[in-house]
Amino acid sequence: MAFELFIAGKYLKAKRKEGFISLITFLSVAGVTVGVMALVVVIAVMSGAETDFRKRILGLEPHILIMNYSGKFDTYSHILTDLDQREQIKGASPILFAQAMIRSSHSFSGVMVRGIDPEKGFSLIKGFDTEQLKKALCKGTKNGDLPGIILGQELANSVGVIKGDKVILMSPNGFISPMGHIPSMKRFVVTDTFDSGMYEYDSALAYVHLKEAQRLSGVKNKISAIGIWIDDVFDVKPVKDSLSDILSYPFYLRDWMEINKSLFSALKLEKTAMFIILTLIILVAAFNIASALIMMVMEKTKDIAVLKSMGATNKTIRRIFILKGMIIGLLGTFIGTVSGIGICFILKRYDFIQLPDAYPFSTLPVQLEFLDVLVIAVSAIIICFFSTLYPSYKASKMDPVEALRYG
Repeated sequence: MAFELFIAGKYLKAKRKEGFISLITFLSVAGVTVGVMALVVVIAVMSGAETDFRKRILGLEPHILIMNYSGKFDTYSHILTDLDQREQIKGASPILFAQAMIRSSHSFSGVMVRGIDPEKGFSLIKGFDTEQLKKALCKGTKNGDLPGIILGQELANSVGVIKGDKVILMSPNGFISPMGHIPSMKRFVVTDTFDSGMYEYDSALAYVHLKEAQRLSGVKNKISAIGIWIDDVFDVKPVKDSLSDILSYPFYLRDWMEINKSLFSALKLEKTAMFIILTLIILVAAFNIASALIMMVMEKTKDIAVLKSMGATNKTIRRIFILKGMIIGLLGTFIGTVSGIGICFILKRYDFIQLPDAYPFSTLPVQLEFLDVLVIAVSAIIICFFSTLYPSYKASKMDPVEALRYG
């Protein structure tokens, strides 16, 4: 192998009359470099976006939901007791989902109300510790003051309220009077707002105390689901399986992956599509490698004939040109990988690329994954390897007598 590598290295150093071949070789290295670099950067940005979305969603959503086929249910105390005794479960809390209208002195809007129990000892809203949550939602549950409500920042802006303002929640679950159906209404004071960075949540979500949500919806002591939080968000499948012994029909489980399946499937599809599209850059560079090798074979006809006459086998000739092409591919892959990783670190450290307000993040989210970088590098090397097969095969099949006669 040392002999073949030596000859391949000599062929890379083109003479003056082989300057065009040298230019194609340089362009081949540059093509592989650009393709690998672009892939590393783009895939890192898309991985960062997926991680950022996941963090924002999990800042507001339970990792696992225990729900009931019949809708709202009231027999859940034994489930909470069992969940509190499991080590892998960080916390569990009853939740009531309700639809309502919110009205202020300026405007009104539809709202998704979540009734939560802040006494559970852990925060259900990212950015709020347990004491803040208790202070915000337990304001009027004990002393007769107006109950507190926490609004999404975009929702608060749309109805024109700030901290301390009063709003009215109107639920369609009202009562029948001689004048017809009257919706249930209750006054709240805006005790705080949250900003998750996800417009879908910030523009339509409001949190109130569980008991206030039950009074508003007219479902005393009933809940919609039990939210479960665990230490490892990617460990939901084993935890779900372990809960099957305490849950039977009509209860069922849904995890955050299932609830947000469409979003993460779209991100994964986009990431795969970008990988395929940008791999075409490497494929173009591979054609350049093949072209350079073919012209090198034509240029080195006499050399090949001499090597064969000296005892070099077809396998040896194939190895020489495969090694020459692989040196180009490996060099381009190495430079591209290092350059891509360097750009990712620069983008992560210095926020010089600012994104418009339409995006949930202000700068490019970058997250390098070792497996992604490895797949990109290996894919580039494999493509470059396949580009060497035809030229090396043609070189190995060359007849030394004919080559010396017409070369």
